[in-house]
Amino acid sequence: MHHFNDIYPFSAIVGQEQMKKALILNAINPRIGGVLIKGEKGTAKSTAARALAHLLPDRLVVEGCTFGCDPHDKNGLCLDCQKRASDLKTKMAPMRVIELPISATEDKVVGSLDIEHALKKGEKKFEPGILAQAHRNILYVDEVNLLNDHIVDVLLDAAAMGMNFIEREGVSYVHPAAFILIGTMNPEEGELRPQLLDRFGLCVDIEGIHDAETRVEVIRRRQKYDDAPEEFIPAWDAAEQELRDRIVRAQKLLPTVNVSDEMLRMIAQICIDMAVDGHRADITMMKTAATIAAYNGCDAVRPQDVKEAAALVLSHRMRRRPFSEQQMDKAKMEQSIQKSQGAKAAAAGDHQHTHTHNHQH
Repeated sequence: MHHFNDIYPFSAIVGQEQMKKALILNAINPRIGGVLIKGEKGTAKSTAARALAHLLPDRLVVEGCTFGCDPHDKNGLCLDCQKRASDLKTKMAPMRVIELPISATEDKVVGSLDIEHALKKGEKKFEPGILAQAHRNILYVDEVNLLNDHIVDVLLDAAAMGMNFIEREGVSYVHPAAFILIGTMNPEEGELRPQLLDRFGLCVDIEGIHDAETRVEVIRRRQKYDDAPEEFIPAWDAAEQELRDRIVRAQKLLPTVNVSDEMLRMIAQICIDMAVDGHRADITMMKTAATIAAYNGCDAVRPQDVKEAAALVLSHRMRRRPFSEQQMDKAKMEQSIQKSQGAKAAAAGDHQHTHTHNHQH
């Protein structure tokens, strides 16, 4: 007999290291802006989203709040909680996976404002949408490439800003919407427009597993899980707890992680050499590298963090050249890193770089 809480453990997912890492980094720092997972049907995409929700610790919410506000985050409270800020009852709640149906209308996603009510009563009446449910949860969008472009835009806006702003005929309403965005698509069913691709923080391709031994392990674990979840799931408890603790530690460490000018120069150089348009890639790469450092328990970004970030941040942002391999050129990346370090040596020669910046995440 399966219970709805029989969730396949995140730690038990075989391989797919890049996908798991991208999900973990977004869990530590949702400001990275989500992850797009590309892969054929029947790959562990939705399993991974549910497993991630189950992996993350329960969190404190304001009881009775539509958005499940964080009572300690005074700046991030919704309008109702702001009014009652001195008297907020709280409880613990698990993270949820909110799924966005492909048929969802814009009103369903962002919520709707009752204009008539506002005009007659002089107060705002807001019907919450999917973005309201998603606050502090995971928003899972399967086959994001089949959604209406405008809705994808709205989702990505909210994911980047951590809030949902809705305006109808001069009446506006804003509420917190800080969620972990997980989008998936099957590349065989058409691409996402480059403007939208660029706005997903990270992108990973699910590797098909072509090694017999690994495939056997996938089947073996799935079989054990299906036959006896009550044995299989507890067997992974220790691994799950260890990962959960590591994520929580990284969240605490993240605000203190330093990104030096040298590392920023390296990031900029890589983005220039990889012919990436706009500055979103640079900024996302900085956030991602800092989050990787925090995950590794370091309070400063190192070259290997930048390299790892580049693989997650740049694959979907490269200008497409006809017939070119979409794989990132490792040798070229090494050259960019050498170049940025050469620039540093040159800069050290003249003493004009005395000012340092405090980098926000």
